[in-house]
Amino acid sequence: MRKLPLDHPGTAAHGSPGGFLWWVARKQWHTLAIGMLFGIVWMSAQAVMPAVIGRAIDEGVAAKDTSRLAEWAAVLFCIGLVQAGAGIMRHRFAVTNWLTAAYRVVQLVTRQSVRLGGTLPRRVSTGEVVAIGTNDLSHIGQVMDVAARFAGAVVSFVVVAVILLQTSVTLGLVVLIGVPLLMLGVAPLLSPLQRRSAHQRHLMGRLSNTASDIVGGLRVLRGIGGEQVFSARYRRESQTTRAAGVRVAQFQSVLDALQVFLPGLFVVVVVWLGARYAVQGTITPGELVAFYGYSAFLMIPLRTATEYANKVIRGRVAAARICRVLALEPEVTVPAHPAPSPAVGSDLVDTRTGLVVHTGRLTAIVSEQPDDSAVLADRLGMAASPVDDDVRFGGTPLTALDPAEVRKRIVVSDTGAMLFSGRLGDGLDLTGHGDVRRALRTASAGDILEALAEGLDTIVAERGRSFSGGQRQRLVLARALAIDPEILVLVEPTSAVDAHTEARIAARLRDHRTGRTTVVTSSSPLMLAAADVVAFLVGGRVVATGTHADLLDTSPAYRRVVARESDPDLETETGELQKSGGSR
Repeated sequence: MRKLPLDHPGTAAHGSPGGFLWWVARKQWHTLAIGMLFGIVWMSAQAVMPAVIGRAIDEGVAAKDTSRLAEWAAVLFCIGLVQAGAGIMRHRFAVTNWLTAAYRVVQLVTRQSVRLGGTLPRRVSTGEVVAIGTNDLSHIGQVMDVAARFAGAVVSFVVVAVILLQTSVTLGLVVLIGVPLLMLGVAPLLSPLQRRSAHQRHLMGRLSNTASDIVGGLRVLRGIGGEQVFSARYRRESQTTRAAGVRVAQFQSVLDALQVFLPGLFVVVVVWLGARYAVQGTITPGELVAFYGYSAFLMIPLRTATEYANKVIRGRVAAARICRVLALEPEVTVPAHPAPSPAVGSDLVDTRTGLVVHTGRLTAIVSEQPDDSAVLADRLGMAASPVDDDVRFGGTPLTALDPAEVRKRIVVSDTGAMLFSGRLGDGLDLTGHGDVRRALRTASAGDILEALAEGLDTIVAERGRSFSGGQRQRLVLARALAIDPEILVLVEPTSAVDAHTEARIAARLRDHRTGRTTVVTSSSPLMLAAADVVAFLVGGRVVATGTHADLLDTSPAYRRVVARESDPDLETETGELQKSGGSR
């Protein structure tokens, strides 16, 4: 059996849904071929059973020959063993093919998500990605699963047709001509079913995206009393999705009904003709019994064929969504000839705003509009869209460097950062050799760890929802500190904590990052007082730089921005930090 996950999922052909499905099939052709072989043996064994039973009746029962009856019974028993063994192996390989295809899709989409980075959430909704991981990969796997049975259905149909032609040319022709006509009778339903399925998939993606937004912003919604508004919106969208699902089910129910009715009608025709020939003496009683057996058996390959067509339609709809994600290109590309790496300790300069981040210093950025400083932080880490040449590292534009090197040396941790589900220690130590304990102390998160019975071995819920907003923010800060990059950019790292906790974090952050370059966007006096230098951003330009105390004295605009976020308790803490030189 194949080892999963795959060592390498390959480079997908994503030009068209059909091309993607064919590429997936080619990548696992060994197991597909073996599964088809067992599927052919399994269904062919069933196909010859009616003929064996007919011969046993003619040569054993009708001729009253006990030895011949025993011989044919032994043959039937052997065929049954072959069918059972082939059926077991067919099922094993069907599951293997399903899992291999599903894992391949997951690995392809995950690799593409990592490659796209910040481009992915800007180009694809969360619901789309969720739909791929919950529904679409299953449909791709089902196409690979049903392929073995479909191959068996085709071969067994040929076997039955040959046997019937040898017994009766008329009955053989009825089978050879009737089966394709039955398939053509189902074909007009396939195209509308594909369109409705595609529309339903789109609505399901939108609904998943809405649900993700609501859950992610539940605290905010409760705070502003917006729960009812978004609840009504979700109900409307869910009802629209439900209606689309009903329309798909209507077509699906007709298709399922035809899968029973048309083969049943076909069976009636074959049995009626066989009975007439038996009455006329054209065929023997055993051959008549065989025809009855074939009439029942033919429903299996016919229904398998229609099932295959149905699953291929669903697979094409799923493949179309996957192809759209795989076709995306990252906004940050690897230069054909990357520039030499800047020396360690190089300054980071943004020529657009005039910001200069000197090496080894804690630089704070304050903006009249908080979004301006957040965008600037993203640009410093080459995470903003579109990417430009205005940010220079050691005099070299970031776009001229290898993105992997930029991401390794410059880490941006913004307010949207989430905790991964899994073991807490693994989620905090992304490099595998970070000083997590020291990072937790700096982030004032020691109390969080102490409250957990299993400590760093605690399993974190999805997106860290088992923690409060302030706890998640401190753990995210600890994760960024444990990476210990050359340049660390923190966006509002203390916006969800109380003043006393923020004061501790500000003082400890300065000590923790001594000798390393740190950039913090914040308008909190506590954090600003701990910074070596503060850059004041107005209208997208740095209009003043200096210490927090100097800017309070010399810039009324800066004082208004900072005071807008302050209260008496914060001002007291600010004064204490200023008197102690930020050492507290």
